[in-house]
Amino acid sequence: MQAAPEAEAGAEPAAPAATEGRPAAEHGTPLIAGEDAESYRDRWQQIQTNFVDDPRDSVRAADSLVADVIQSLAATFADHKQDLESQWSRGDDTQTEELRLALQHYRVFFNQLLDA
Repeated sequence: MQAAPEAEAGAEPAAPAATEGRPAAEHGTPLIAGEDAESYRDRWQQIQTNFVDDPRDSVRAADSLVADVIQSLAATFADHKQDLESQWSRGDDTQTEELRLALQHYRVFFNQLLDA
């Protein structure tokens, strides 16, 4: 049996077209913006680098970083919720189609949270 060729160093693995039977289109945009995600990754790398010199401080920094990411996700949800609510908070004038789209957006966001 022949081993598969190794991926190019530093290359990102290909994302699956679907997750748990859901089409890729249901995944929406990333929960954390690219610049913010990169900043979090940079902070994580620094934490790992510092571990050898100060393990206790690295664990504290990791705890703080995870708390920051969770706060970022909470803010993302609040913004997302506000956007969705503004789409259907017009009272009795809200059409079923608008509500269907709002529920669809919630489903995408929900699945993103579970896939995170």
